[in-house]
Amino acid sequence: VQLQASGGGLVPAGGSLNLSCAASGFTLDRYAIAWFRQAPGKEREGVLCISARGGTTYFSDSVKGRFTTSRDNAKNTVHLQMNSLKPEDTAVYYCAADGRRYRASWYYHHAQFDYWGQGTLVTVSS
Repeated sequence: VQLQASGGGLVPAGGSLNLSCAASGFTLDRYAIAWFRQAPGKEREGVLCISARGGTTYFSDSVKGRFTTSRDNAKNTVHLQMNSLKPEDTAVYYCAADGRRYRASWYYHHAQFDYWGQGTLVTVSS
């Protein structure tokens, strides 16, 4: 059972990146999904969460209107599309998955997940 995040890199301010979170060993579309990030010297913070089956979503105020998430069930993958990137978006981004049926806001605030992926570094230059 594994989550694999990828797609990070260096991008100029205003640019876009698409991160992927691929699951192996379980079917991702049955799980709640979340993206978190941790900037250098800062605590981990939630980016966005989506409940199992996509019933509810919850976004950090800092990314509303700029970041979206989508599922590719055929590839057992979730994507994080990041647009209008800012230098303050620079961080290691992590994906997480959980098989329970809580609302997205619960996951955002409690950060309790069955599985965590390794991080992928996003650097936004000014």
